[in-house]
Amino acid sequence: MPLSSPDSPHVRPTPHGDPCGGADQQTAVDKALVLLKSLAEVDGQIGVSDLARRAGLTKSTAFRLLGILQRNDLVERVGSDYRLGAQLFDIGIRVYGQAPPVLQERLVPHLADLYELTHETVHLAVLHGTDVVYVDKIHGHRASRSPSRIGARLPAYCTGVGKALLAYDHDAAEAAIAAGLTAHTSNTVTDPDRFRAELGRIRRDGLAFDRQEAVSGLVCVAVPIMGSAGRPVAALSVAGADGRFDPVRYAPALRRVAHAAARTVNAATPRTAALSGLAEVRAA
Repeated sequence: MPLSSPDSPHVRPTPHGDPCGGADQQTAVDKALVLLKSLAEVDGQIGVSDLARRAGLTKSTAFRLLGILQRNDLVERVGSDYRLGAQLFDIGIRVYGQAPPVLQERLVPHLADLYELTHETVHLAVLHGTDVVYVDKIHGHRASRSPSRIGARLPAYCTGVGKALLAYDHDAAEAAIAAGLTAHTSNTVTDPDRFRAELGRIRRDGLAFDRQEAVSGLVCVAVPIMGSAGRPVAALSVAGADGRFDPVRYAPALRRVAHAAARTVNAATPRTAALSGLAEVRAA
């Protein structure tokens, strides 16, 4: 039943047809989605007044919609503040990962191993179209400002994990180039020929670097986790602040952990895990 239906027992239409009482053409669903997107941009939790201001809504409208979202576990209330709810993670897993047991049970322990070897910020990510999706992240003792969050998407071409995966996916790499290699910092590789050459080097060396290409001051080194078909199913990275963090230093640990992770994934159920599971995430 449409939200603006006069027969709905939950929504009382206004003269303007806006179920939330506004004069614009946004529906309650539109505004709820704007709230969720605004909340997703916040690290941690935020008060309703600040969230309403970010979303461009009145405080009363935001409060009413947050109550609906809270009842559906899409947001959680912490005191007088709000944060994203656990139900969104479950939905995200269904979008980005058709084989959660493989991702969580097989690969995440190796991410923990990588952290123990480095004590730096480490990531596990998969390719989704031309974006990279962060499946898990462990913060290091000296964590730096980073746009990576569990479930977050970033353009693959300017991240270490993304380039490690694009190097083995010609179609995705060309799609990223065709869409335009927009500069996120002065170090982002935006020239198509230079980018293709870098992907070739990654295939030869097995290492991908982010040299302040996504965020100024942040560098990282990444490696693919290879599946039995000779294509990566995911990627691992270690990141830190430029000047303090030397990405080359962590390459041996990354290679060792990625090799062990590949053995684990491929040994689990060789064709189901390596081909039907995470490979579907990459092709989605």
